[in-house]
Amino acid sequence: MQTALKAYAVHLFTALGAVLAMLAMLEAVQEEWGMMFFWLVMAFIVDGIDGPLARRYNVKTNAKMIDGVLMDLIIDYLTYVFIPAYALFKSDLLPGWTGWIAIIVISYASVIYFADTRMKTKDNSFAGFPGCWNMLVIVLFATEPNFWITLAIVVALAVAMFLPLKFVHPARTARWRWLTLPAAVAWTGFAGWAAWVDFAPGSWAHWGLVGTSIYLLLAGIVQQVIPPRKIANA
Repeated sequence: MQTALKAYAVHLFTALGAVLAMLAMLEAVQEEWGMMFFWLVMAFIVDGIDGPLARRYNVKTNAKMIDGVLMDLIIDYLTYVFIPAYALFKSDLLPGWTGWIAIIVISYASVIYFADTRMKTKDNSFAGFPGCWNMLVIVLFATEPNFWITLAIVVALAVAMFLPLKFVHPARTARWRWLTLPAAVAWTGFAGWAAWVDFAPGSWAHWGLVGTSIYLLLAGIVQQVIPPRKIANA
């Protein structure tokens, strides 16, 4: 009985992501981008914690009345895709028709990807870019690149969602986890601080965001290029 209560408590914890998504959306409507991203980072933290808890308490068996995977996907679509795409459209990062292209491409490609049963690889990485638009958009807000560069990155990553490219899961991809997990934790700290100071120009957090984002984006692809070393039998 106690195990079941803990398992259901994990579902209740996951559901907090929906509340955080609503808080982020309210800030987005007011174009308070710093606070919007702050709530999205909080949702990112919840999303990073609930997975290990769900596996620890085996929620599929001990709390099977609630579909935790479905709940997680709904919240992820809001916090990873829908709200960041809205922010990208309403900001000045993609003016005019470029903003329309971005939100259509992001929302359409992402909903197909999220429903794809092949989105995970055998080593628990992601097959194709996993639709982490929240991570991209916060970097774009921090660095403010030329709109052509921004549009090119958005289209390229949308295409990469359906290419045979591997993208690491910070907690579940075993290879290089000793580096990937700290990089993800560092990214969260940089993102939270950048949002808290409302993307103040010259903030040290911007450089940290760029560095950790590049690693998280490319680590899986590098792993494909460099196969794991085989251990010879004794």
